[in-house]
Amino acid sequence: MRAYEYLMKYAQVYTTSDEESGTCPSTARQLDLAKILVEDLKAIGCEDAHLDENGYVYASLAATPGCEEKPALGFIAHMDTAPDAPGEHVKPQLYPNYDGKALTLPSGAVLSPERFPFLSEMVGETLLTSDGTTLLGADDKAGIAEIFAAVEHIIKEGLPHGKLCIGVTPDEEIGRGADLFDIPGFGAEFAYTVDGGDVGTIEYENFNGAAAVVEVTGLSVHPGEAKDTMINASNVAMEFHMALPQMDRPEHTEGREGFYHLTQMYGDVSKAKLGYILRDHDMDKLNYKKETMRHIADCLNGRYGADTVKVTIEDSYRSMLERIRPHFHLVETAREAIRMAGLTPIENPIRGGTDGATLSWKGLPCPNLGTGGYNFHGVYEFATVERMDRSMEIILNIIALYAK
Repeated sequence: MRAYEYLMKYAQVYTTSDEESGTCPSTARQLDLAKILVEDLKAIGCEDAHLDENGYVYASLAATPGCEEKPALGFIAHMDTAPDAPGEHVKPQLYPNYDGKALTLPSGAVLSPERFPFLSEMVGETLLTSDGTTLLGADDKAGIAEIFAAVEHIIKEGLPHGKLCIGVTPDEEIGRGADLFDIPGFGAEFAYTVDGGDVGTIEYENFNGAAAVVEVTGLSVHPGEAKDTMINASNVAMEFHMALPQMDRPEHTEGREGFYHLTQMYGDVSKAKLGYILRDHDMDKLNYKKETMRHIADCLNGRYGADTVKVTIEDSYRSMLERIRPHFHLVETAREAIRMAGLTPIENPIRGGTDGATLSWKGLPCPNLGTGGYNFHGVYEFATVERMDRSMEIILNIIALYAK
């Protein structure tokens, strides 16, 4: 099967993860796809494919004769889709020979070059979208599809390779994809995640990330007798938010600029709660953001009383760059593989995080490769057949280079 055919098959399986869940995987529906993946891997020729008790899929291919001493190489993708847009009842659509004009999806949603200028680069390619009522799930089922198509091609053609290790994780979209990944059992010396971005992308630096929860305790009294007594928790929460630098929000930042991102808020007079994610490529700047939040809380507590505002901050992940530098051959090999495919490598710091960042810090160096997908986490998500094929080619080139 070609990569896009795997994607069309997998996209139709509902796998949205749930950050409110305490289980792993966070949703049982991810196991529906996991079981399919195991069967497909066995059908391809990975006889040891299996699903572990935490919802992770693993498989391997033994090195071909003469390549036993080559490094064991891993490829990893994730099966869950983001909860930011509907992920159930996905209906993949193919649009061959795209003409560069606005494309109206069955839902009436319009995929237009005016809104998405990079569409002009895809004239003549075959676009793969949803029907416009759901996301597509190319993030990251395209990565799974490209890995599987590459492994299938290697086996069918009898191409030489060192030991290959395949992993598919649950719950990457909610930041837990690498939490229970079995690195020793996986068996790779190093690996690549294949997770998003244009074909030809190689990413080896990402945001440092943290999550912050702001809890406000108010004092509710009858509003008719509230003067100098009431502390409205919702109002205090708004004061807290407005005290943060307003231009340091995602909608006003790019490149290496970090941000404070308000992800949830609710409350009443007595209680209020704000949820944030904090991001920055510079760890010192991320720490400054943490201290800014604590300082605002201290100021508000000085105004309204001790313990009115409580800030809890937990680190989520760190940039992988520090752990990739000692193994920079991974980047150099990917660059060569991308050039072999006739492309120029695209190297930008990730404004987010990946399983690869956590895995790198856990001891499995793991930069990220692009899949040829776009507009993730929304109803305008799409991939192109040709760019998925090229992503598969890059994977094959990497495998071939490490087998030399």
